Amino acid sequence: MKRVSLKFLRSLTIVRAVALIFVVALVIMSFVSVWLPSFDPYTQNVTNRFAGLGESGYLLGSDEVGRDVFARLLQGISVELIIAVSATTLAMMGGTLLGLFSGVYPRLGELLLMRVVDVILSFPPVIIALLATTIYGHSNITLTLVLSFLFVPNFGRVVYGQVLSVAPLEYVDASRVFGAGMLTRIFTVILPNCLAPIIVQFTVIIAAAILLESGLSFLGLGVAPPDPSLGAMVATAQRYMGAHPEQLLIPGAVLSLMILSFGILGDFLRDLLDPRT
Repeated sequence: MKRVSLKFLRSLTIVRAVALIFVVALVIMSFVSVWLPSFDPYTQNVTNRFAGLGESGYLLGSDEVGRDVFARLLQGISVELIIAVSATTLAMMGGTLLGLFSGVYPRLGELLLMRVVDVILSFPPVIIALLATTIYGHSNITLTLVLSFLFVPNFGRVVYGQVLSVAPLEYVDASRVFGAGMLTRIFTVILPNCLAPIIVQFTVIIAAAILLESGLSFLGLGVAPPDPSLGAMVATAQRYMGAHPEQLLIPGAVLSLMILSFGILGDFLRDLLDPRT
């Protein structure tokens, strides 16, 4: 435990600490705000449209129809995180199972994982997401399922490579000698030794999912109105950026910092969990 604590402190630089604090603060603020009646992202007040920062009780001003920008920002962060984490979790589950069984059965893995995954990865994710959301509608459930499908190959390839390096090791053969069945060896011997790269990949894919979801919302195919989304807020604010640039800069800055913070956390977890470091 002491050795792990020292490694944690050595890996936790100032930038990584700021990123960790920023992510934790965003999660707490966005989910706590849902239970506070004073934060209403839907109520319109046209008489107070485009209120400045701190004017008329609006901490970050109001938008083109008088809605509280701060409340919509917190709600948008909450929606972004729910969709991104849900999609990444589904992708991790599907990709991990695919990578495990493909690595244990290499011939099947070469055909199923490498070839099918290569076909999926050959198409830009935005094109597939645009096609799916256009056909099935831009509900939050559809968006989550589309994102999870797009990121399954990322987890599958990582797990597949780890299994190929772990499966030939002596302790896996020892478990077989002591009578462990195939499923037991996969889920109790091989999988625990693949968790570190899976955890790192999880944080990286969350950042990618946030970026892709916000891009779809910017195009009008992401989160369905009237639910706020950071991408949709940026898309709407660009029409008024000449007179009210803060309407675009605030959600754009928060979105950029979210993606950057999750990327930094992924780098931090890689240094923390990689036994070679």
